[in-house]
Amino acid sequence: MITDRRSIMAGLVLVAAAAPTAMAQTTGPAPQPSAALLNFASVKTAPQFYMGVLGPAELSLVTSHLAVEKATQKDAHEFAGFELGEAITVNMVLKDIGATAPAMTADDTATVQVMKATTGAAFNRAYIGFQLQNHEFLRDLADAYLHNSAGAADPMEKQGRHLAMLMVAVFKEHVAICKRINAELKA
Repeated sequence: MITDRRSIMAGLVLVAAAAPTAMAQTTGPAPQPSAALLNFASVKTAPQFYMGVLGPAELSLVTSHLAVEKATQKDAHEFAGFELGEAITVNMVLKDIGATAPAMTADDTATVQVMKATTGAAFNRAYIGFQLQNHEFLRDLADAYLHNSAGAADPMEKQGRHLAMLMVAVFKEHVAICKRINAELKA
């Protein structure tokens, strides 16, 4: 499974690097600044999709960095390491193609504060629970964008769809892994 994950992430990086960086050429209204405010039906363009992913990816980066240090359960700790690497990569790729990170919301800040204040088994449950919710959101966002942008012929939109196809596979995998670890933590 690790090999498949690395292949997907390598493909994500290659697609982003090979595609044109047309984010700055986008016209029309700016995408929503906060992923929490997104209405999935309105996610029709690559910039909207990127902005929707970047906020949760930034929060995943912060919480996974904490989890690498604080997670005590073996699978939660292992997942934190993989997730940290993914969050770093996704953030780098999206920023490299011109997406800008939205400001952290009050809810995001509260999540980080809870993670900082929590330890032991409670931290493991909080971290994996957050990652499960975050990846369900990201999976649904990617699915919505792929559905809403079907048939797009513009090169930037093709790039966005290719990234979304790769990301949705990883997001689905992470939902399944988080559900499994969550069940272990409850046992």
